[in-house]
Amino acid sequence: MTTVVGIHFKKGSKMYYFNPGNLALAKGTQVIVETQIGTEYGICATGPFEVEDERIVPPLRRVVRVATDYDKRTLEQIAQKETQAMEICRQKVENHGLAMKIVEVEYTFDGNKIIFYFTADGRVDFRELVKDLASVFRTRIELRQIGVRDEARMLGGLGVCGKQFCCSSFLEEFQPVSIKMAKEQNLSLNPTKISGTCGRLMCCLKYEEETYEALNMNLPNEGDIIRTPDGDGEVISVSVLRQTIKAAVRKREQDPYTVGVYTVGDISVLEKRPAGENDER
Repeated sequence: MTTVVGIHFKKGSKMYYFNPGNLALAKGTQVIVETQIGTEYGICATGPFEVEDERIVPPLRRVVRVATDYDKRTLEQIAQKETQAMEICRQKVENHGLAMKIVEVEYTFDGNKIIFYFTADGRVDFRELVKDLASVFRTRIELRQIGVRDEARMLGGLGVCGKQFCCSSFLEEFQPVSIKMAKEQNLSLNPTKISGTCGRLMCCLKYEEETYEALNMNLPNEGDIIRTPDGDGEVISVSVLRQTIKAAVRKREQDPYTVGVYTVGDISVLEKRPAGENDER
């Protein structure tokens, strides 16, 4: 076991492990740490705690110090520089006629590097742009292409639920999301209703997926032939959360069908519908 402290570099970003050394750190403490790209300013997401050695990606870098008032003033100055750099870069992109959108600018805390994040529909030859920017800022320049989900995380905003984007508030890593998750949850497959502002499937489809998978294991599919206390019939619809089934049933062949609602414990499946006859739930 190794003692570590979790560090966030931006709100909603991934948490990284660092060696706290002998520093007295608590959640929310602002610190200066060593990273592979240089000295950086971060915030403790946790206090010191122990993790298994196999969960640590070497090398485990250390927390240099608790941030001072001077460090905090430096951070404010960096934020002002990033705003100015954004405007300059956008103007340079326009001058070079490049089909790219600058989303965010990030200075390293030590000022040795500037990273420009951008989106584009395809590959962009930005070599001349990098030279132009280097001549203006006199430091190392990196242009990093990102996807639309990363863009939404950086810019932030409100989702259809009325709350701040998950990705820009608490979601540390993007999880794979598929249309199957919407089917499992009996949601409308209308893209406008299950897509986020970024245009991709909403991250929240993943949150209850395991629960719905477990609940669906107990339910028949629409079109299955089942036996109920009122006779045999065909499943019309299912309610996953209520664990109930609506079915058209009759006791004898000559009887008319009646529609009833039954719980999972009341029925047994006699015949599964042919595969591919209907869409998977």
